[in-house]
Amino acid sequence: MGFLHLEQVSKFYGEFAAVCDFDLEIEKGEFISLLGPSGCGKTTTLQMIAGLVTPTSGKIALDGRDITQEKPAKRGLGVVFQSYALFPHMTVAQNVAFGLEMRKIARSERDKQVAEILSLVRLTPLADRYPREMSGGQRQRVAIARALVIKPPVLLLDEPLSNLDAKLREEMQFELRRIQRVVGITTIMVTHDQAEALSISDRVVVMEGGKITQVDQPYSLYEHPKNNFISSFVGKSNFLAARAVNETSGVSLIVDNTDLKIPSTKNYPDGELCLSVRPEKICLTAPAEGMLQGSISSRYFLGNQWLLSVTTPAGEISVSVANLGAPPPLEGEITGLSWKIEECRIMAAEQEVIVQS
Repeated sequence: MGFLHLEQVSKFYGEFAAVCDFDLEIEKGEFISLLGPSGCGKTTTLQMIAGLVTPTSGKIALDGRDITQEKPAKRGLGVVFQSYALFPHMTVAQNVAFGLEMRKIARSERDKQVAEILSLVRLTPLADRYPREMSGGQRQRVAIARALVIKPPVLLLDEPLSNLDAKLREEMQFELRRIQRVVGITTIMVTHDQAEALSISDRVVVMEGGKITQVDQPYSLYEHPKNNFISSFVGKSNFLAARAVNETSGVSLIVDNTDLKIPSTKNYPDGELCLSVRPEKICLTAPAEGMLQGSISSRYFLGNQWLLSVTTPAGEISVSVANLGAPPPLEGEITGLSWKIEECRIMAAEQEVIVQS
């Protein structure tokens, strides 16, 4: 059993299942992200772990202790809310010390622990400032320090970076991971931002409709999605209608009357299939040399890359091209598109992956 174990946890509001049969084991020191669109149940799951919401059924165990019905204060978990919830009339040091005061820690020991945690989050020079005198990133670090100073067994983060601008958000996600690694605390973060989850998590739990759809390490989740939803939600993906022809020499996958040889002896099921390929896996070629041929309908410059939309007989296909200093073909130009078959995912239409190349 993991350090934190959620066993068949569900939460119903009337007949509506906010979370259904959530089953997960989290090891001590792991950084886990709950990822999914709004309304998928990730925040409700976090609130059940914190004790703010009571499960309808199931069990939550922490280090072998059943905490399903325990009050939040008795669980002793650290929680950082989306709004940070700092006391505006208290200084940074006073905000951080608040939890220690409630635990009646002696003043000398309290001051020592506050100084240590402020050093960890790099806020020592700002100890006497008030929240209104600080930036969003600094206030976020105060909230993290306040949660960590009580030395909780688990840190819970509810969309902790959502109030920050894009550049600061990127900086703070790596700062958050640095702090977590130094402390070694088991951490669960709720986010709807897939880039955020992939960049700093040990494992990512993807949720849809109150249920877990896949739990995996970030790289494996991105490269080996289990179904169409994960392919499209975690990163971007092109979905092409296809059909298979099973032969003794292997498999031919037919996309837009183009015969793509599959290096596999497995038989594919009859009927409509779906080929999923990431935009960055596709290369531009001379028109006659591509697997497919199409016309560039739009192109957008994103700094480190170009995002192209190519109109083909198989549908509109997105292509990501690295910026190597020269612009890609112009809108209206004809181009070929090619990719490695082993980098595709083959799915039954609207169903789970049936072959991982």
